[in-house]
Amino acid sequence: MSDRTRTGAPESVRTRAVGGALVVTIDRPRARNAVDADVARGIAAAVDRLESEPGLRVGVLTGAGGTFCAGMDLKAAARGEEVTVPGKGFAGLVEAATAKPLIAAVEGHALGGGFELALACDLVVAAEGASFALPEVRRGLIPGGGGAVRLPKRVPHHLAMELLLTGRAVTAARARDLGVVNRVTPDGRALSAALELAEEIAANAPLALAAVKRTVRRADGVPEPEAFAAQAAEIGALLRSADFAEGVRAFTERRAPEWSGR
Repeated sequence: MSDRTRTGAPESVRTRAVGGALVVTIDRPRARNAVDADVARGIAAAVDRLESEPGLRVGVLTGAGGTFCAGMDLKAAARGEEVTVPGKGFAGLVEAATAKPLIAAVEGHALGGGFELALACDLVVAAEGASFALPEVRRGLIPGGGGAVRLPKRVPHHLAMELLLTGRAVTAARARDLGVVNRVTPDGRALSAALELAEEIAANAPLALAAVKRTVRRADGVPEPEAFAAQAAEIGALLRSADFAEGVRAFTERRAPEWSGR
């Protein structure tokens, strides 16, 4: 049984488990992996699988054929196709409150909604030849999948405004300098580097990984006392968990921990 059948994902989205990582590949290379209704539903199904299967600890999102994603498929939109998913937003991801870490593995173009998909991930690995842009203003629009919301939180205000107001593309190296990209790899190596990062993350306690994501989200834009109170609640729950007890035992016994997720 193929992974696509297991997730219920359309043929335009492929999934495969690699250790504790779920690799999600947008597979419409002739359309530069632009997002149509099938892609949106496929990514949403993959996110659901990632969240529901305990053995999967990290998601890796990438594109087939040397391109990450060229954003919304304008032809599909003109046909009236729905490229958002209720509760998850554009492409079935940009508004999803995922508990497990997500890594974008970017080769080639990440344009418009493609850049927004990368911004929706927790980490970004990009090949040297990758480029990032939010060109919506050149078409009379603004980014609607989180670009105008998230980019100013990732990079200094004036630099974010330059990209948003000009629609100009930046290289992977420049995106790394801005703090949008974690690692830059040779072309063709973004996915393998992302999987190495995923393996490192997946070795950690799943409850703690989810708590990190919740704490960071809750701290966004709230007063520090409120953020610290939310953090204290997360730490209190972790201290009572079986995983914390296992982590302490493993440390004292000088062995790798065996996480139960409880």
